Amino acid sequence: MKLHASDTQKYQTVTGYDETGVEINAQRYNYSLIVLPEIPPRAWDAPTFESITAEHFVTIGDDNPDVVILGTGARQRFIHPRLTAALTMRRIGVECMDSQAACRTYNILMGEGRKVTLALIIDHTEGKPA
Repeated sequence: MKLHASDTQKYQTVTGYDETGVEINAQRYNYSLIVLPEIPPRAWDAPTFESITAEHFVTIGDDNPDVVILGTGARQRFIHPRLTAALTMRRIGVECMDSQAACRTYNILMGEGRKVTLALIIDHTEGKPA
């Protein structure tokens, strides 16, 4: 899915998304990553939803976002509150949604000037037989 271009190109904007990866400012990534408006995207060591630990969220908290949008893949899944406790204690919100919705929501919040982090899981095993 291609997303609409905007005047936010000086920021890290999601410009496309499909089941195998994401485009940030028209650059393709096919692995899980962390995206913040003013910092180049960085790899996130969370290849699957099941691999996420509390430490993943402690690391995200180091960026001091107001809200974290967690893209959980093709379908919406909810993270256990104990994993996000470090963020909750700091009054940092965490919203879980499917990755396409997460990308759209990140773009909207980033465009409004919000201090948002997109934590996006690109799971290449999702939907494949075990």
